[in-house]
Amino acid sequence: MNIPSNTHVIDATGLIVGRMASLVAKRLLLGDNIVIVNAEKAIISGKRLSLINRAKEFLQVGHPRKGPIHHRSPDQILRRTTRGMLPRKKVKGQKAYRRLKVFNGVPKTYMNEEKITIPQANANRLSCPYITLGELAKNIGWKYAGE
Repeated sequence: MNIPSNTHVIDATGLIVGRMASLVAKRLLLGDNIVIVNAEKAIISGKRLSLINRAKEFLQVGHPRKGPIHHRSPDQILRRTTRGMLPRKKVKGQKAYRRLKVFNGVPKTYMNEEKITIPQANANRLSCPYITLGELAKNIGWKYAGE
């Protein structure tokens, strides 16, 4: 498969979700195509039980058939986080959101592509407790299918 030249493959391993999402949103608005791989290895800062309890409370909001829809898989959580940083009700935000792809693990299509990282979002800068997005997702009901 031929991948466009303005496509950037970002490895989310060890990157803080919020910081990464905000920088990705800026790049999307500039017209880049972004592919994020290893979404389950991205990091959320905070105490483990506090984050899990907050996510479980959030799942209680709404109606299962009427919405709002709450995703449990790490790739969808990360995609939704990035959507929150885009002007999604405007045309430019909708076009930018369509240029984003997020995957758990690394698909075969992007296996040989050069993966970049975002130094500003690296978790080495954290001095507080944190958990991975995959760990959070498993605790709120995500069942990893595997490959």
